[in-house]
Amino acid sequence: MLLNIAPTALSAPAAAPEDSSSSLTAISEQADAITSVRSLLIQKNGELLLEQYFDGQPPHRPMNIKSASKSIISLLVGIAIDRGLIENKEVRVEQYFPEYFEEISDPEKRTITIEDLLTMRSGLETTSFHNYGRWVVSDDWIKFALEQPMVDSPGDDMEYSTGSSHLLSVIIEKSAGMSTRDFAQEYLFGPMDIQPGSWQQDPDGYYFGGNNLALKPVDMLKIGQMILGGGTYEGRRIVSKAWLAQSFQTYTRSKYNPYDYGYMWWNRPVAGHKVYFAWGFGGQYIFIIPELEAVVVLTSSLQNANQSRSYKQPVFNLLGKRILPLLIQQIGLNDQRESRSNNGTISFFGTGVIRAQ
Repeated sequence: MLLNIAPTALSAPAAAPEDSSSSLTAISEQADAITSVRSLLIQKNGELLLEQYFDGQPPHRPMNIKSASKSIISLLVGIAIDRGLIENKEVRVEQYFPEYFEEISDPEKRTITIEDLLTMRSGLETTSFHNYGRWVVSDDWIKFALEQPMVDSPGDDMEYSTGSSHLLSVIIEKSAGMSTRDFAQEYLFGPMDIQPGSWQQDPDGYYFGGNNLALKPVDMLKIGQMILGGGTYEGRRIVSKAWLAQSFQTYTRSKYNPYDYGYMWWNRPVAGHKVYFAWGFGGQYIFIIPELEAVVVLTSSLQNANQSRSYKQPVFNLLGKRILPLLIQQIGLNDQRESRSNNGTISFFGTGVIRAQ
């Protein structure tokens, strides 16, 4: 069931061209047909085209964005590096956990870097999937993650693991001298007027790096718009363009999905356009389409979510067959600022150019 909300000063939908109103209606109806979807927001050139909530979802209630939280952690790592709190992405993880590495004899584990964690290429056995339950009920999440056996060499293949992103949250806290939540509030959420909801902590009080952060859909939209702006929001620098350029390159590829991976941001082509996205269990998304200067946020109920992920194809059908054609219609195919090449998509983030590898 669609829930229409009255336009507000913060989120007034832009006037749509006369022939696009039917497209917006069709988009809303198709989104509503995906039974798990609870919100859909579409923004182009900083103007809100659609803000729709479904099945009684309150517009201003923060929603658990699940593993889309990992993309927030990635931004926070970049901010910490920008501010000199973390030296660089090549720093070895062991320097932040000397008490744990006293008992670790594997020499390969000592070579794991922050970048290896960001790209899910630490080589450690995953703490997700079949290990997730044992990990989150353990008394020491750091120890559990670091004591996992090596299944690959650092920097080789992707081994998706929420333990890796959680280690990054701990590193942020150790580097900044404040909790990850306080750091985010000071340098990311506060400057962007984002009001987060709950955020789970581990048994030692560290904020969960990469899961169970709650954000409002309108605030997720702000994150995407900041990235489109090359790391600035309303004229204020949040994160460096250089960090975004590194974050949105492709370093590896999922074993389980046809998606490429950067620094905790996914990417894949959709309807001929490169789409970058944060993705959380159950269908929590921030889609960024630089070529079309657009951000799309979609959130979903977790009530019946399971590992079958049956929502994925309907969501990408909605994006590719309905939403992207509407966005293209807004500018015309001949008005794109840069054509796509055969050797990789050229995407514009602010005034910078990022070439997908």
